[in-house]
Amino acid sequence: MGGEIVLYMLILLIVLILLGVHIGVALAVCSGVGVFIMFRGNTEAAISIISNTAYEAVRKDVFAVIPLFVLMGDFIWRSGAAGDLYRICDRSLRRLPGRLAIATIAGNTVFAAVTGVSIASAAAFSKIAYPEMMKLGYKQTFALGAVAGSACLGMLIPPSVLLIVWAILTEMSVGALFIAGIIPGILLALLFTAYVIIATLRNPSIAPAYDKPLVEPSREENISELIGGLGILALILIVIGGIWAGFFTPTEAAAFGVFAALTLGLVKGMRLPQILESMYQAGRTTAPIMFLLIAAQMYSRLLALGGGVNYIQNMFLDSNLTPFMIIGLMTLIWLVLGMLIDSVSIILLTVPIFAPIAMSLGYDPLAFAIFGILVIEAGLLSPPFGLLVYTVKGSVPDPTATLQKIFIGSAPYFVLILVAAAIVLMVPSLSSWLPNQVY
Repeated sequence: MGGEIVLYMLILLIVLILLGVHIGVALAVCSGVGVFIMFRGNTEAAISIISNTAYEAVRKDVFAVIPLFVLMGDFIWRSGAAGDLYRICDRSLRRLPGRLAIATIAGNTVFAAVTGVSIASAAAFSKIAYPEMMKLGYKQTFALGAVAGSACLGMLIPPSVLLIVWAILTEMSVGALFIAGIIPGILLALLFTAYVIIATLRNPSIAPAYDKPLVEPSREENISELIGGLGILALILIVIGGIWAGFFTPTEAAAFGVFAALTLGLVKGMRLPQILESMYQAGRTTAPIMFLLIAAQMYSRLLALGGGVNYIQNMFLDSNLTPFMIIGLMTLIWLVLGMLIDSVSIILLTVPIFAPIAMSLGYDPLAFAIFGILVIEAGLLSPPFGLLVYTVKGSVPDPTATLQKIFIGSAPYFVLILVAAAIVLMVPSLSSWLPNQVY
């Protein structure tokens, strides 16, 4: 009976979302109604279970990681260090075709290691990289695609909000998931770079070549860029290196990272108004995520009480579908949801059900997590929702940069993300090897 109640609540959840009810509210309502029915109308017991679940969720130390990493990334963005990083990558890659697009990918790869949100990367490089590419005659769709596509790296390369959310829901180690994302993240960046080089060699008109920057930087600019670039590398060493070496837990690393990012921001000229705005922005970004996570914990408790995971798992296994077909069905569901709702909501809805099924099929939990993040990440570029596409549209200082052009330009990156996901699933050691050396 419990499994059937869970299934009915899942149907109700889908109906509420389609009707436009906020995903957090829908999760909370379905969880409360499901538990109430499960306890045969005992209101006191239902309220007690739901309230205790919410309280226990808020008390988890790992919840502090999300606002801290978001704040760290915002400090770096407002300090101007992201622009310094881009210009350093630009000059370092002078001999490569499509150099500015590759510099955007390289900059996003490094910038992703100090911010857990792709939106920050998309907003920053829309204002930094896109104008430079347009000055040199890059094809507009190609330039827009490089900015939007490479911003996806922020959701895979640690620290990543999506990895943290996945870890909370599956009770996996945040540190292990962070380290598991490093090699796949580098692989994805290399795939993006290979695409840019091949596309540019086949059609040089989309990215005209040049031999030197338009304006040679002054000595003061060189010093400022060096401070910003070295500061970001120091942050990566503190956060990722500290977790890898076992010096910090992810929460401690996030706190040290915020302090280091604030120090870099002050050196780069940030003052109290910018610092306060970063704190407000971090709150505005993380508050909805925290509400969703609390609602998701209630949803997970409903699944556990009703045996919903086993019920749905048996439905899959009794359907005579092969493991490959089941994974294909999950991928399809993720891609369809990516057209309708944001990535965090997709994880909250599906991972409590999909992760146990994948484990029962024999898939490595770390590899499946990275596979799932990659597929869900592709949804950031898919129409009509395409959160990163809308972010780029809102950040690019050019009214001719339409949504259609951004979607067209980012389509190759969408395909490459799915290619990387398939590689990770077929070669699970890409995700599991590094964590196995540490944990």
